[in-house]
Amino acid sequence: MTTAIYAAGAVCWRFIEGKLHVLVIHRTVYGDVTIPKGKVDPGESLPRTAVREIAEETGLDVSLGVPLGVSRYPLPSGREKVVHYWAAEVSDRAVQRSTFKPNAEVAALEWVTIKRARSYLSYEPDVEILENFAKLVEQGVTSTFALLLVRHGKALSRHDWKGADAARPLSERGVKQAAALVDTLTAWKPKRIVSSPAVRCVTTVAPLSAATGVPIKREAGISQEAWEAGEPEVRRVIGKRVRAGKSAVVCGHGPVLPEMIREIALATATPLGSYVTDAAGLEPGAFSVVHLSATNSGSGIVAIETHAPRA
Repeated sequence: MTTAIYAAGAVCWRFIEGKLHVLVIHRTVYGDVTIPKGKVDPGESLPRTAVREIAEETGLDVSLGVPLGVSRYPLPSGREKVVHYWAAEVSDRAVQRSTFKPNAEVAALEWVTIKRARSYLSYEPDVEILENFAKLVEQGVTSTFALLLVRHGKALSRHDWKGADAARPLSERGVKQAAALVDTLTAWKPKRIVSSPAVRCVTTVAPLSAATGVPIKREAGISQEAWEAGEPEVRRVIGKRVRAGKSAVVCGHGPVLPEMIREIALATATPLGSYVTDAAGLEPGAFSVVHLSATNSGSGIVAIETHAPRA
């Protein structure tokens, strides 16, 4: 069986004179017009690939938004190429700081309207991804932020730990999972890190805090002890993050995660459905990304994506 080639990219967008534009690239060798994307490096996560490739091809430093789907198409070699896409809002600051210069891979960058891009892009799979983005624009939920709900890494079992449960540490595998999370979580550039005060939770997000410089806010209201005592403060903690409108990581416990998702749904007037159970059913070291509108908090959950542990 031939192994597929995986890649990732994003529909980069911004407003120019009040009108939404998307970024297309003119490739030097192929003479085509495409959406920025590139192949996954060994050991790299797909979200990190998308951010890195955009930086390399366009000189733009972006954070990811809503997932836009997956393109699959055969290559001349007979192998299948699988490309994952996200939306990515480009700030004026990122444009000003762009380091792009025409090179052997990319000849030029061009900001065009969605209408122009439809007839401009060289490949139908790119147009299909653009149409997915256009649907978000029509719904008025283009500008988003993400709440990244992380289940702590694998911890020592209660049987093997003699101290207080809140002091139970990560196992060797859990430590590796915590380190591996940094590569992926930083693709959304979280501005806040919130954690249950349990050692296994704080240790899970400690590498992320060290890498980003964002301090860890310990919240007893989402601890397993509070949940088991019937006194959790999930509504307060999650409500604050929804109102803040900034991307944030929240690290907690398996039994508490369904309540976190439920509170996000209630805070954004989203009908409860099976997605709540699916997004909360995380194994240790996994996380779900809940995308919310940055301009209309009552418009509901825009999308949810779930990422398995990478160690």
